[in-house]
Amino acid sequence: MNQTRTILDGGRSLRRRRAARVAAAAGMTLIELILACSILLILTSAAMPIMRYTIVHKREQELRYDLRQMRDAIDRYKDLADRNLIRIEVGSEGYPPDLETLVKGVQLGAGNDRKIRFLRKVPKDPMTGQTDWNLLAVQDDPDSTSWGGKNVFDVHSKSQGTATDGTKYSEW
Repeated sequence: MNQTRTILDGGRSLRRRRAARVAAAAGMTLIELILACSILLILTSAAMPIMRYTIVHKREQELRYDLRQMRDAIDRYKDLADRNLIRIEVGSEGYPPDLETLVKGVQLGAGNDRKIRFLRKVPKDPMTGQTDWNLLAVQDDPDSTSWGGKNVFDVHSKSQGTATDGTKYSEW
């Protein structure tokens, strides 16, 4: 009987020691968790400015690409008009009347049924989120912020924001 009692007491003692170790380990885990969260918070706060810069830089690249695409489409339209391959309105100087004309397309030649399109769609300005752009006609003053409405010679963003290089988006 004495041996049975020792085994039973030893079992309780063993369980108490295990419980004490688990409790000590749980306390250490909480400290580790707090430390890990603190490190993650510091790293996240350091990465936020980099993320913001990356997003702005990507939008600036999109703006440059969209402007390049529209200006290229205007130049291709002008080239075909100068070669008398498309009909143009008098006084337009061979430039498209609006951006929608570049999307809808124009008849190529007088007796030809073939239509040529210069843009798939008018792109959204990544800075404003709208398809509304500042347009410039040949007859407009170069510093003008309003469009004369006769033709589209150049296109700019309507955003008044400043780029990372210090220039205004509306001047690109």
